[in-house]
Amino acid sequence: MKILVISDIHGNMEALSSVIQIPHDEVLCLGDLVDYGPSPVEVIEFLKARNIKVLKGNHDNAVATGLECGCSDELKYLSIATRDYTRAHLDKSHIDYLKSLPSEIEMEFGGGKVYFTHGSPRSFYDYIRQETSENELRKMIGEIDADLLLVGHTHMPFERQVNDLRIVNVGSVGQPRDGDPRASCVLLDTATLETEFIKTDYDIDSVVVQVSEKMPYAEELISVMETGKTDHAKRIGDNP
Repeated sequence: MKILVISDIHGNMEALSSVIQIPHDEVLCLGDLVDYGPSPVEVIEFLKARNIKVLKGNHDNAVATGLECGCSDELKYLSIATRDYTRAHLDKSHIDYLKSLPSEIEMEFGGGKVYFTHGSPRSFYDYIRQETSENELRKMIGEIDADLLLVGHTHMPFERQVNDLRIVNVGSVGQPRDGDPRASCVLLDTATLETEFIKTDYDIDSVVVQVSEKMPYAEELISVMETGKTDHAKRIGDNP
């Protein structure tokens, strides 16, 4: 079986529509459906209508509960501003849906055991990065029993190995930050636990029009989408 593993859609329906065209047997989303993008309702309704397994990300939790998102300081102003936009468009059923999402899923296949979560097994606030020290990584991982850990949250696709555990970050569908603006995802072969990183083009111009017409800090949001980098957003955001 091939599982399409996606994460960090962030209200970008066009990017989600693009990755969903990749041939697959099942879809699993690692969270962050909302904030930063213009179409949170469409994204939620799309996933709900298809009964796609979805985990809770830090932005989903913040929108649903009003708690802090735990975002990086340099982009926190964008998170707060776009959260107001998101909450203004969601109704109670959307909020209840985000509240109900689980934080992790563990599954066993022919190829071995897989642990799916947004940030880390310890918390959806944790950032597992390529440069995270092995000591800190061990604290985040804890005592999970798995051969493969699939995460999102950083918007940066990569793979690491810690002893017998392989860690794969699937990147971001709706707001990549690795310098490649294409939507990012991973295709998991459950028979072998092999993972394939995939990038897809989508209609960024359409999203740009929506952001420019509807959203706060449109220039910064558009810059991130068009470049796959946060440099311009951080520079402008020094004194928002």
